[in-house]
Amino acid sequence: VQLQAYGGGLVQAGDSLKLSCVASGRTLTTYVLAWFRQAPGKERDFVAAISNRGPSVSYAASVQGRFTISSDNAGKTVYLQMDSLKPEDTAVYYCAFRPHFLTSRWSTDYRAWGQGTQVTVSS
Repeated sequence: VQLQAYGGGLVQAGDSLKLSCVASGRTLTTYVLAWFRQAPGKERDFVAAISNRGPSVSYAASVQGRFTISSDNAGKTVYLQMDSLKPEDTAVYYCAFRPHFLTSRWSTDYRAWGQGTQVTVSS
């Protein structure tokens, strides 16, 4: 599976941004697509995940109510709508693939990763 992420950029606090990630190759019939993020000097943290056997989604507490994960009908593209952005949301955002029907918050459960896209939120 190959993952390609798009949509990062520089925004101000309170703005919105939408990330996209396209999965190609052999994705299997049941899988999870997720977003993680990594700020400078910090570990890679879970943001949100969605199963293609949905609706099954999960969010990190820090983004619950502000971010929305969704996918297209084919389940090959996953989106992350980010609203009410805060400076602490600044990070490189990665999409990830898990060959399982259950979402997971653990990065070690994911088998493929995209290249990352930078999101910078200024105060």
